[in-house]
Amino acid sequence: MASPTQETIKNEPSLPSSSNSEQSTTNTTIKKELINPIIKPEDETFEQFYSEVKAIEKRDSVLTPEQQINRLLRPGATYFNLNPFEVLQIDPATPFEELAKHYRKLSMLVHPDKNPTMTDRASLAFEAINKAYKILEDEKERKKCLEVVEEARERVDKMIQEKRAKYKNQPIEEDTPDGLKKALWSVTCKLFADIERLRVREESNKAEERKRKAEETTDREERTKLRKEWDKNYEVGESRETRVNSWKSFQTVAKAKDPVKGKGPALFKPPKYKPEGR
Repeated sequence: MASPTQETIKNEPSLPSSSNSEQSTTNTTIKKELINPIIKPEDETFEQFYSEVKAIEKRDSVLTPEQQINRLLRPGATYFNLNPFEVLQIDPATPFEELAKHYRKLSMLVHPDKNPTMTDRASLAFEAINKAYKILEDEKERKKCLEVVEEARERVDKMIQEKRAKYKNQPIEEDTPDGLKKALWSVTCKLFADIERLRVREESNKAEERKRKAEETTDREERTKLRKEWDKNYEVGESRETRVNSWKSFQTVAKAKDPVKGKGPALFKPPKYKPEGR
């Protein structure tokens, strides 16, 4: 049978030692560092930017007209609105029937007639929604957009594999649902932006090519016009009549001065040489 002293010692809760507390803190710090590897300054900027965007989206999830207009016209909207799924706030896998219902609801919220106090901003937001819907309404364009999303997923999967290999299969940010969603959102937006830059570049090249061809055509037409005018003046018109009349006048004068009919005009004869007398 244990003594009272032994029972007191046995039942007394053990207090964590300072070394155990420090070890726990160290383990927590190491775990955070493994989940969030060294963050570069540009990554910190993106983290802050992404947090602000997600905060706006969470705030605008209530679908109030003013908040939706602000979302569609927020700083960087030109970049974000390249993704039609982002504009309409729908999942790429959403059936088209549900997509159309959501579009009608969203378009009614931001319609200029429904927002008389902010007509100009509402018009811009309404145009952004219409543009996104028209893209997804076209089956070929929607298929292209889905291919972009699939490409983003493949790139994120590859990035996750590289991170796991780099950090020796330790936990990474993309292991969490929010981290994976952020990575997909970032890569998808970048891919849509790259496609838009390529489209703008191609349009610029085509415009330059059209301009060059138009200038060549204009120059060729101008040269052809000048050539025709020159040929016309040479063959007919005042210059030809002048040349014919001049030739006739020359023949008339030559015959009038020639005493023998049928002979040509007399030629100039130099004087005969006479030797000098001494």
